[in-house]
Amino acid sequence: MAALAAGSCLSSVLLVIWVGVCSPVCVEVPSETEAVQGTHMKLLCISCMKREEASASTVVEWFYKTEGGKDELIYEYRKVQHEFPSRFSGRLQWNGSKDMQDVSITVLNVTLNDSGIYTCNVTREFDFEIHHPLFTSSRLIHLTVVEEAGEDFTSVISEIMMYILLIFLTLWLLIEMVYCYRKVSKAEETVQENATDYLAIPSENKENCTVPVEE
Repeated sequence: MAALAAGSCLSSVLLVIWVGVCSPVCVEVPSETEAVQGTHMKLLCISCMKREEASASTVVEWFYKTEGGKDELIYEYRKVQHEFPSRFSGRLQWNGSKDMQDVSITVLNVTLNDSGIYTCNVTREFDFEIHHPLFTSSRLIHLTVVEEAGEDFTSVISEIMMYILLIFLTLWLLIEMVYCYRKVSKAEETVQENATDYLAIPSENKENCTVPVEE
């Protein structure tokens, strides 16, 4: 018993150590590409860092251009946040993380004119003793702003499948209930028949039905 308790304590300690050492996993997922007019739209830009890159200084630049137009710098994060004069003035909000792996921004109260191509540039400078290498990555987001939210075909299929599954489970439950009810009723009828048959046996025969005890 003592060995079991000791093993349990050891497992708990190892689990705590493992949780403390392991860091959250960073996953680079694409941004949504459709927004509804009048809502807030988060332009997702994730640039994962390796462990040795944690001490690097990060600069983030957000550009916007219309189809066939030129890139226009609209937002920059260089130790401090800075919004440049543009059609988005007063409508851009930093929505990134402290570790600078999520460097997203949010466009407030999007309009139909906000449709276009957004570019997220991430530059990291490493401070090594010998040299200071730079690492640059870019993410393109083709955003389309619509007047009203359209119903997603995938969500429609998911709802249909959910209702079909619900109907199937309901029918299966009813069948199981009927089966169990019939089984219980049959068992009760059998017990009733056996009791009736026993009561119909004369008293002298009932005494003969007793099982003899072997010595």
